[in-house]
Amino acid sequence: MKFCMWCGDDVAQKRWALGYQVCLCCGEKAARNERLSWCVAPMHKSNYMLITNQDDLIGLNNKGGLVR
Repeated sequence: MKFCMWCGDDVAQKRWALGYQVCLCCGEKAARNERLSWCVAPMHKSNYMLITNQDDLIGLNNKGGLVR
């Protein structure tokens, strides 16, 4: 049996075979924490972009306000 790297709980064999070394609960916590830093923003006359750096959002809306 394989054990979670974070909490020591059992990890399913099929999950371990896929390359996950953490249990489902710890994996869910890590995924939620990672998604906190994401922002989806619409680009002008374009599609939606995934923004992970907050500095990229500054001046994105050039239609009003301070543009740096």
